[in-house]
Amino acid sequence: MKVIGLTGGIASGKSLVAGILRELGAIVIDADVIAREVVEPGTEAWREIVEAFGEEFLLPSGHLDRKKLARRIFQDPAARKTLEAITHPRIRSRMFEEVERQRSLDDSCRRVIVLDIPLLFETGRPPGLDGVIVVYADEEVLLERLVARDGIPREEAELRLRAQMPLREKVRLADWVIDNNGPPEATRAQVEALWRELTGDSGDG
Repeated sequence: MKVIGLTGGIASGKSLVAGILRELGAIVIDADVIAREVVEPGTEAWREIVEAFGEEFLLPSGHLDRKKLARRIFQDPAARKTLEAITHPRIRSRMFEEVERQRSLDDSCRRVIVLDIPLLFETGRPPGLDGVIVVYADEEVLLERLVARDGIPREEAELRLRAQMPLREKVRLADWVIDNNGPPEATRAQVEALWRELTGDSGDG
C-alpha cells in the first residue's frame, strides 16, 4: 500500500479533497477525528490540557470547549505550542497504529492510505510517506471561506491564517498540488487524475 500525506491551509478545501479520495477508494485516516478522540474526558491528554489551561476551558459535559481554546491558542503562540506538545505526539502515534492495522488487513482493493494531517509540515513530515498532496487556494479565497464558514471577523480569520505555515511554502514542499481556487468539479477532475497516477489506473477499464 502507498501511504500519502494530505495537507493544506485552513479553509483551503482539504476536506473536500479527502472526501473525493475516499469515494475513489482511498483509506483516509483523519487527524482531526483522532485529535478529538485523544482529548476525550478522562484521557491523559485531557488531564494535561486541563492542568495547563484550567477548567474554564471545559464545557459542562467535561469536554474541551474547542472554540474557546482555539481563540486562546491563535492569539498566544506559546499556548499553541503547549497544546501541540500535548496532543500531536499522541495523534501521530494513533494514526500510524491505524496504518499498520490497515496493512495487516491486506485489502488489495484499496491500494492507497491517505493521512489527512492539517499541520503535516508544521509538526514535521512523518517518515515513510510515499508523497504529500497539498491543497492550495489563494489567501483572499481562504479568508472569504473562513469568514463565511466559521462566522468570525476578518481580523480573527487573518490571525488563524498567520498561525500556520504560508500555503505557498507548503506548495514548495509538496509532491502534488491540487488547486482549489475554482469550483468543486474542477477540483474533482484534478483529484481523479491524481488518483489514476497513484493507482496506475489508466481509466480504460
